[in-house]
Amino acid sequence: MEKMKKLKIGVTGGIGSGKSEFCKFLIKKGFPVINVDNLAKELLVSDANIKSDIIKQFGEASYNESGKINKKYISGKVFSTSQNVQKINSIVHPKVKEKVQNIISDKLIDSDIVIVEAALIYEASMDEMFDYVVLITADEKIRMERMMKYSGYSIDEFTKRNENQISDEEKIKRADFIFINNGTPDELNKKANLFINIIHGLIV
Repeated sequence: MEKMKKLKIGVTGGIGSGKSEFCKFLIKKGFPVINVDNLAKELLVSDANIKSDIIKQFGEASYNESGKINKKYISGKVFSTSQNVQKINSIVHPKVKEKVQNIISDKLIDSDIVIVEAALIYEASMDEMFDYVVLITADEKIRMERMMKYSGYSIDEFTKRNENQISDEEKIKRADFIFINNGTPDELNKKANLFINIIHGLIV
């Protein structure tokens, strides 16, 4: 008997948008969610080619003595120029994309749907991997306030990271589903629940 086609959904959004909160709710409801940011962090440490290329581009101080990424140093280097952002993306994105494709193949064996959470779906040209892309968005001021409150970002840190992501205006044009998250976590959870109902209608 031929297996039913599996549904692949990407969830994206800028920093402070609430995409992780949205995905946490989906996980609670039993959906498999792959967190690309976590995969990238793992590859920065485990992939010898990535480590070698990063050291070549940004110096030995990119990693500490135990082989872990030097977050403060590398963040300072990467976000100092848009060229450096492009450099690290060209090193990491292809490997991350390959890893996600492999995991999706494994995870879909016993699941009708898999969800991938990734901040840089469009920047990494990963959108082609998915049947649908969901965008979680919020006003820039609200996103900045969240990052300052919950992640300890300064205004400058937020601005540098935000400027190196595709604008929400462009993402809105390209996304299949858009949820505005200017409110409370409970309001976002209600929107996630609404999306679950939509998902069930998409599975054929």
